[in-house]
Amino acid sequence: MKIASIVARYLLGLMFTVFGLNGFLHFIPQPPPANPLALQFLIAVSASHFAAFFFAVQVLGGLLLLSGFYVPLALTLLAAVIYNILAFHLTMAPASIAPGLVACVLWILVFLPYRESFKGIFSAKPATRT
Repeated sequence: MKIASIVARYLLGLMFTVFGLNGFLHFIPQPPPANPLALQFLIAVSASHFAAFFFAVQVLGGLLLLSGFYVPLALTLLAAVIYNILAFHLTMAPASIAPGLVACVLWILVFLPYRESFKGIFSAKPATRT
């Protein structure tokens, strides 16, 4: 399981680094979505510059995963990104959800060895320092 997690960490890091950089450099052409609502959404995200923030978080999370430093922070950042990717595809472009599902599975494989780092956020009444 340890090797699977390491391979998943590198694949997820590479995936988010490449696609995050693609958001800035446009080296992988993307066809416009078929759904007009999805097209409107992407235009609004682009015009508001939210996309730049979104892509910057992807690059940062991907680079942290590739470096092996601050992996729990990278997983936290990328969980939000993956959620948004899945929400977009589930609601506006379900035919192209496969890469989002792959990212989700890879995220889970990376998360499992680091789950101890997250135990505090899953406590209903976490201990506080006084």
